[in-house]
Amino acid sequence: MAGPGRPSGTVAPMPARRVDPGRVLAALNAQRAALGAKPWDGPAEAGALGAASAAAVLIALDGGGEPQPEALRAAATYLLGLLADLVPGRAVEVRVPPYAAVQCVAGPRHTRGTPPNVVEMDAVTWVRLAAGRLAWAQAVADGRIRASGPRADISGYLPLPDGPMSWPKSLD
Repeated sequence: MAGPGRPSGTVAPMPARRVDPGRVLAALNAQRAALGAKPWDGPAEAGALGAASAAAVLIALDGGGEPQPEALRAAATYLLGLLADLVPGRAVEVRVPPYAAVQCVAGPRHTRGTPPNVVEMDAVTWVRLAAGRLAWAQAVADGRIRASGPRADISGYLPLPDGPMSWPKSLD
């Protein structure tokens, strides 16, 4: 929509979603409590809390448990941010409903409507893919990933390098 100072035909980017460190800390501590671990005593900044949430959620999943919903939200959002930082661009939209979506991968970008290259999955699948606990091909074959478009295969960027806290197996 055209507006003052913005020519017709341009799209204003969505503002970045602000992370509430207090909310993420509460989610992280709930996940850590569910795992029998002491409360988080690390830095209370968004990046550290997101990484710690991703690590705690992954440990819960590795142990066959259910992640706490708010910790899963923090983990999914944080890991999508890492992907967008690793592979900047706007050619592919990666969606993890209802939590977040990012655009990444260099190449042609879309400006209106549904993008031509879309990857969509649930949050548990995303955390496992990002950590290398699940292979892209297996998740596609199982129907856990819906990918459309010629550039939608993001398997070359997964697992995310140097993932949260080097993807620990426990919180000790």
